[in-house]
Amino acid sequence: MRRFFSHLLQLAALFTMAPAAAWAICDVDYVAQPGDSLFTIAEAHYGDRNRWTMVYYANQKLLAGATVLPGRKLFIPCITGATAPDATPLRQEKAELTLLTGSGYGPFTDRSLPGQGMVTELINAALELAPAPVSYSVSWEDDWSKHLFPMLDKKEFDMGFPWLKPDCAAEPGNERCVNFHFSEPVMTMPIMLFVRAGGGFEYTADTDVEGKTLCRPAGYFTHDLNRPGRRWLAEEKISLIQPETPADCFRMVAEGQVDAAAVNLFLGANTIVAEDLRDTVVPLEKPLSEEGLHVVISKRHWRGTTHLYRINAGLQKLRESGRFEEIMSRHLELFWAQLQ
Repeated sequence: MRRFFSHLLQLAALFTMAPAAAWAICDVDYVAQPGDSLFTIAEAHYGDRNRWTMVYYANQKLLAGATVLPGRKLFIPCITGATAPDATPLRQEKAELTLLTGSGYGPFTDRSLPGQGMVTELINAALELAPAPVSYSVSWEDDWSKHLFPMLDKKEFDMGFPWLKPDCAAEPGNERCVNFHFSEPVMTMPIMLFVRAGGGFEYTADTDVEGKTLCRPAGYFTHDLNRPGRRWLAEEKISLIQPETPADCFRMVAEGQVDAAAVNLFLGANTIVAEDLRDTVVPLEKPLSEEGLHVVISKRHWRGTTHLYRINAGLQKLRESGRFEEIMSRHLELFWAQLQ
């Protein structure tokens, strides 16, 4: 098997859920020490710093983003092997609750993926665990531009997924904020800086990014670049280039035209492989931000509060049960294996 580019593995290989070494110190609590990071903790417990997101997804409520705070007690999970997708007995063609999604958004949603993608399976499991569960259906429309308007806005379906939530406090007039309610995040995506290998760009604090030129494709969100305490765009602290496609951004990084491409980990990994930029463009270890993927429902839906409660309560039980990590392990193993 070809060697996967080393720097990307520093962020992602922990998602390849090969059995841990026999000596791995896992299914234990660990009190974080000064100087610890997710990478050093993973190296100490798994013998492989590349498995940092095992700790990340198991302890998100205790972490400041992906930052480890000394004195925090973290759970170190063991690495589980792949299992079959969960059964979904409540998922039926004629159902009380109707959901809408689309293909072509791997590894999150796609009809060709096992379980139809990690977010699809997470939602299936959450609805099975929800209080007062009801039958539900999942319909597919691959033209994503139709989902919010008109299909969900006109209540052709009850709920849709997975959608990013704008910063509604800063942008109350955003059409998604005006028209839709959002669930709690089904999962979060690390947003990474992808840079030219050996270029000297380091990111340990926001001041390291000021004065740089970042690239993000046109039509993608920018609220993480303008959040309170950062205000990179509003105060012109950075330059932002917005070409048509992710591939354009990554080629510009490779050619030295921009300092970094700022996209989610999964999109970046796919683009590096598709553009044959292994070891030319690499991710930095510190996430720029974290963005959630949500279920949405029209604010004019008469059962909006009930449906959102059902989703949110199911997601909470999913995390408490440990099934969240099991489902993530299965899908992320497949995602990274396909890129090797």
